Amino acid sequence: MTDRFEALDRAGLAALGREYLLAGHLMDRAGMPHVIAEFGLEAMRDVAIDEWMAASPIYTRRIQRALGFEGDDVATIFKGMQFDIGAPHEFMDFRYEVHDERHGEFWLASCGALMDVEPMGEEFVLAMCHDIEDPTFDATACATNPRARVRPVHRPPRVSADDHPHCRWTVDIDPAVPPIREPEGAHRLAGSAAASVELRRPGWDAGAGARDYSGPFDPELHLERFDRPTLSLVLEEVCLQGQLLSRSFMLALEDRFGRDAAARIGRKQSTGIAGLTARRLARFLGSPPGLDGIARVLALHPAFLPRAYVDFRIESEDRQLLVSMYPCPALDEADGLTWAALLLGGDEPLAALVQAVDPRAGVTRAPSPHGDAAATWLVQVDAAAPPAPEPPEVAVTLFSTGADFRFSPG
Repeated sequence: MTDRFEALDRAGLAALGREYLLAGHLMDRAGMPHVIAEFGLEAMRDVAIDEWMAASPIYTRRIQRALGFEGDDVATIFKGMQFDIGAPHEFMDFRYEVHDERHGEFWLASCGALMDVEPMGEEFVLAMCHDIEDPTFDATACATNPRARVRPVHRPPRVSADDHPHCRWTVDIDPAVPPIREPEGAHRLAGSAAASVELRRPGWDAGAGARDYSGPFDPELHLERFDRPTLSLVLEEVCLQGQLLSRSFMLALEDRFGRDAAARIGRKQSTGIAGLTARRLARFLGSPPGLDGIARVLALHPAFLPRAYVDFRIESEDRQLLVSMYPCPALDEADGLTWAALLLGGDEPLAALVQAVDPRAGVTRAPSPHGDAAATWLVQVDAAAPPAPEPPEVAVTLFSTGADFRFSPG
């Protein structure tokens, strides 16, 4: 962990955290178009519900433990949402108000997800803002208090493009209502290696900033609030959220359409988000085309983080990169439905990633440099080669307004 993040200062880590939150959120933009194309809108809706209901209770509790703010009140629910890939900062402009321990509300001053689906028509808006959000908001809240209920005050479809906020919701905890049962998918996912992987703060000098979030709820929270070791831990937890969500997505597909469909669409999702995120990371890092730029992006790409779950190593030698996947928990999941495991069966995600940094880069299989890797790839750049065409899986993902979203400076 330290060798990947240690070169970044506190502001840089916070900015990278916002990139990771957005990358996790945009995974659905990479996966759901393929579900719709093969199985239709209703299937997409049902897969999305199961996907988020299974993953969000697990990673919500993880971030509570990591930052020391476990509890059962509305403020604790809102704190968890502030670190959720379902609510990436600025792109999904969540605002919060706590009235008391049992009552609060949140609203979206603007919603990037709505901007993505509105051009697709009211049917898609209703699927997202009604069918999907109703059960998934409750599933997230029940991780903190099973008697919490999240209910809309208003939400799209909008009458006018000037309607703001885009939606508003109340959160109420009523001791008299029956508790919500945790989703069956969450119980299943809790048994995976991804759910139990242990992450730690690095042993850096902390410097300025908070070590945890045990104090009062801050509705204007910025990641810059935390010290560097804590930010490093948060970044790894956010990347793990993506690993959990991708597994949940594929498991929901497997339940409905079988393992072959889950693996096929999972690889397409992985390819699309790998390319889009690499493109954004290259811009964030100022990484130019070439092997050095590719290596920098590979080292920080969330598809291969946290390293405690995905043992991915990069070596540079003689104008080429050797990148290897070693035995690790991501390869040990019994169902094989992880991005790391799917990469062993097809190079498309890795090729999309490196070509997003340099379209003249190529990926080929290579012998393990030390004899014990599960797979090794040789990455080379041929300056005389024509640029590789953009993979269709990446092109589909780029329709999202998140692809070129710019965070506020400072």
